Amino acid sequence: MSVNGKKENLFEISGQEMGADEKILVLHETPDIRIEKIISTGQTSAQDFWYDQDEAEWVSVLQGEAVLRLEDRQVTLGQGDTFLIPPHCRHQVAYTSQEPPCIWLCVFYQEGKE
Repeated sequence: MSVNGKKENLFEISGQEMGADEKILVLHETPDIRIEKIISTGQTSAQDFWYDQDEAEWVSVLQGEAVLRLEDRQVTLGQGDTFLIPPHCRHQVAYTSQEPPCIWLCVFYQEGKE
């Protein structure tokens, strides 16, 4: 994986200063797609905040665990699990593991575009 021509390892987290915020690294971005690596260490959505995005979001947990809260259910994700969040599907991050850190691979795209 490369970021601006630089080699990137999806599992590498050393050198990332972890603080109160999760770390987001945009691996690739065009007008039609954005690929991000996110490192979470216990961060969750605020109780009254819901993501409601125009684009679809395909997520994969590469390491650790996470729980997504949708309006009608919760989805628990572990290492290797994937989940597609359709556009305008309101959701929250209800849980992310601290040890090991939760490493996400997320692909955001407009549905219907090729």
